[in-house]
Amino acid sequence: MPKMKTKSGAKKRFKVRPGGSIKRSSAFKRHILTKKTTKSKRQLRGITGVVAADQKSVRAMLPYA
Repeated sequence: MPKMKTKSGAKKRFKVRPGGSIKRSSAFKRHILTKKTTKSKRQLRGITGVVAADQKSVRAMLPYA
């Protein structure tokens, strides 16, 4: 059997934690930041987990993670 390929966009965006949960960074923080409030930009900092509804599709994109 040939090896399955990892989606290269997904390997740049997601990391799997040792416990098995998947971490991701927040969206909407790359550009057009002048019209966003300081509070909203501050809340977009840091790392969050992938929602349970999306875990299955993310795991399909990362077959060896």
